[in-house]
Amino acid sequence: MDGSIIHDVIIIGGGPGGYTAALYAARAGFDTLVVERYSAGGQMALTEQIDNYPGFDEGIEGFTLGERMQRGAERFGAVTLTAEVQAVRLGGDVKELDTGEGTLRARTVVICTGTSPKWLGLPGERELVGHGVHTCATCDGWAYRGKTVAVIGGGNSAAGDALTLSRVARRVILVHRRDTLRATRVYSRPLEEAGNVEFRWNSVVSELRRDGDGRFAGLTLRDVRTGDERPLDCDGAFVSIGRTPATALFRDELALDAQGYLVADESTRTNVPGVFAVGDVRTKVLRQVVTAVADGAMAAYGVEEHLLGRG
Repeated sequence: MDGSIIHDVIIIGGGPGGYTAALYAARAGFDTLVVERYSAGGQMALTEQIDNYPGFDEGIEGFTLGERMQRGAERFGAVTLTAEVQAVRLGGDVKELDTGEGTLRARTVVICTGTSPKWLGLPGERELVGHGVHTCATCDGWAYRGKTVAVIGGGNSAAGDALTLSRVARRVILVHRRDTLRATRVYSRPLEEAGNVEFRWNSVVSELRRDGDGRFAGLTLRDVRTGDERPLDCDGAFVSIGRTPATALFRDELALDAQGYLVADESTRTNVPGVFAVGDVRTKVLRQVVTAVADGAMAAYGVEEHLLGRG
């Protein structure tokens, strides 16, 4: 890339929020560059089936939806660069991003770097993602209607996932290493009243079990007090022990909240003029494909306002 070019907007991350911002910005006539280190779709691309994104009445595979979003933005002139952003300088009128392909410059920047789930760290865990092991009950819980699922964790995410799954699964087993939840008390009564939610206290997962064909077959739990192990038969497991926002690059440049997310409201504006935060990486209540897409449209509006001197 020619480092002397000053783009109107550079979008860091090619997930649903990033490519929506690119679509709106490019369609408005702005020079738009998307920097994505892997492939289109971000975390969405790892989801086997998406059934809660409007317009696809039979669902759509996440990777396919990501590619379609990329093509839609590029149809209007957005350009994708496959590279990793290694350092940023965002304070000036012209923002600078150092990448493996050289230094890029832009008048505005949209950050869509997302989050990554925290994992149990067990052998074979990654191979089973989407095939019995999941991190998003809202995304994948539908596949376990009438079945038995385990939720691993004890915070708000785990409690919320257990409640979500209780509405579709026959049986929900919440596995937690302590004898009480860390989740806020607002979850206590709904979990108790759910009727199909059980608890395995003082327990951790020591093994992801497989059947003879290598498919997910349940868990092995270890009692943290006694060390005793016992099998837990279930059709699927949801790892709900938190997520890590991809904000390490921005710690010295932008305001972060206590959990490390970029501070930005529904306008997606950060504390630095001309810099916007979109999707899972920003402070927000609900992190879904559809909310990332909404953020992307809002960020593109903010980009236009900034570039035209109206915001």
